[in-house]
Formats: sequence, C-alpha cells, structure tokens
Amino acid sequence: MKEVTIEVKSVKGYCSAGYKPGDKLTFRDPVVTAVDGKPVCLYALAGLIPYLAAFGRDTDQNDWINKIQELQCPDPVNTVVFSLKRSD
Repeated sequence: MKEVTIEVKSVKGYCSAGYKPGDKLTFRDPVVTAVDGKPVCLYALAGLIPYLAAFGRDTDQNDWINKIQELQCPDPVNTVVFSLKRSD
C-alpha cells in the first residue's frame, strides 16, 4: 500500500473546515492524517473514501483508478477540489 497525499487544489465559496489551496492530508490505509494540524473534514472525507483504498494500491497502469486526477467534496456550492498523488 502506498501513501497518498491529498492536496487542496481550489476552494469555491466558503469552506467551513477552513481548507485553502495547498493544504494537505495524507492517507496510508487505514489512516487519514492531517498535515500541519489542519482539520479533517468529515464531509470531504466521505467523498474521498471510495477512491482512497483503490488509489493507494499498486495497480496496472491501465486500471481505471489511475485516470482519477481530481476529486471534490460533496458540497455543490462551497466546493473543495482535491488532487491525489501516490508516494513510495
């Protein structure tokens, strides 16, 4: 299982968790860790969880999960967009 860096790319509107572009979380199955003491938004996490376990695995280059570049929280008005990056 690889570590996944979850980085805030953009914030549309007001993020109640206070996320700003450049903020980061890390995921190493089964733990999500906030970087620099930032909060972990439960609503954003709910949108990310279905992808994190698959994204953190070693997969074939043609696997569908490797096409995912951005994910967003489920709030349609105050939307936070995240990028995912694997680390070894």
